[in-house]
Amino acid sequence: MALLVLAAALLSLFLPSLLGGVDMWVINPLLGVIMFGMGLTLNVDDFRVVFSRPKDVLVGSLAQFSIMPLVAWLLARVFALSPDLAVGVILVGCCPGGTASNVIAYLAKGDVALSVGMTAVSTLLAPLLTPLLVWLLAGTLVDVDALGMLLSIFYVVIAPIFTGFVVQKFLPRQTASVVPFLPAFSSVMIAFVVAIIVSHAADRLLQGGLMVLLVVALHNISGLLLGYGVARLVGLSYAKRVAVSIEVGMQNSGLASSLAALHFAAFPMAAIPGAIFSVWHNISGALVAKYYAMNEK
Repeated sequence: MALLVLAAALLSLFLPSLLGGVDMWVINPLLGVIMFGMGLTLNVDDFRVVFSRPKDVLVGSLAQFSIMPLVAWLLARVFALSPDLAVGVILVGCCPGGTASNVIAYLAKGDVALSVGMTAVSTLLAPLLTPLLVWLLAGTLVDVDALGMLLSIFYVVIAPIFTGFVVQKFLPRQTASVVPFLPAFSSVMIAFVVAIIVSHAADRLLQGGLMVLLVVALHNISGLLLGYGVARLVGLSYAKRVAVSIEVGMQNSGLASSLAALHFAAFPMAAIPGAIFSVWHNISGALVAKYYAMNEK
């Protein structure tokens, strides 16, 4: 997936006319389809971890919605980012965990059940916490439509996941036949979302992309390291530390870009951090998965 996303981003960067004519509103339905696919893979057992191991999920969720937003705010201040880039970085930090994190946790030999549980919980909390945190951390930079953002997350994330979950519940045999193809399908959809975003901002990316890439890389790496550190501090096992690290460091950056395009249209650069994060965290995730798997305890 990392190679596919990177290829889509580079192609759109140097040939923006290929998808430059595609309206940004298309991103929301595409994300909805990805979330629907995620819902098809969930079952009741995936949510039992929330109740059977509340401490693990609580630690991970608190780390998710504290480390990444605060690091994003700090990086925006340290690098003196313009308001549009700052809100884009903060928006990435305030989003829930990315769907690819579960795959990376599996490759890293981490606690996959915990990873799935954390993704589910952070996604369910996102309609409330994402707008609230963006308003608290970026409200002084731009006008934040917290209610509009809440509704967007509900329609783009919660409703499709719930629909997929219901379909899986009542049509298990039909769902089982398509689930094996979902990772590849999701990868293609994510690459398409990234390509659209990059196409619309190719000129701005070529002008100031290196600094944003540095900020995004530091944001992601900080999440991976601090997530692991917090999990170790509270005494979680190695497999659980790996899951928390990956879940904290990998964000639903496609959602961040979509929210930026929808609610911060006056700040065209706000969608850029999410687009770069989408590419970067899949590459860093593959590398860190290899490292964690080699050091399995």
